[in-house]
Amino acid sequence: MDDHGESAALCAGLSGALTEFGHRLMARVYYADTDFSGVVYHARYLEFFERGRSDYLRLAGVHHTELADGKHGERIIWVVRRMEIDFRGSARMDDVLTIETRTEDISGARIFMAQQLKRGGKVLVEARVEAAIIGENGRPRRFPKKWIATFMPKTNR
Repeated sequence: MDDHGESAALCAGLSGALTEFGHRLMARVYYADTDFSGVVYHARYLEFFERGRSDYLRLAGVHHTELADGKHGERIIWVVRRMEIDFRGSARMDDVLTIETRTEDISGARIFMAQQLKRGGKVLVEARVEAAIIGENGRPRRFPKKWIATFMPKTNR
């Protein structure tokens, strides 16, 4: 059955969009994201942030499945090494949220990212994330130079 291009239109915004500063993704809060009171459960914010980082990588041309399959010479895995989170407000069921992700720095095998989760213009949660890439032996692997230009915002170069 022909969908008359509807699938392409629906998928176009599925991963958010690259921006001048990094990446922006929209997400709706569903019942499964909340606790008994209808407020987003604190651990779910980690999942929203993970979606933002994963889609940022995907749109920048770095696919987790290709890395894990060894398409770039060896199996590479992204790992979160450290995360700091500041909870400033609460999201609720049916809220439409914006997850913004930007790269602050890249050093050796590590990338430092800042993320904000907003409802409208109000920042609800902020996170600073230190992630690294490791080889299949579990040892850190230097961040590929060609990725640096992709992930560093023009304002930070």
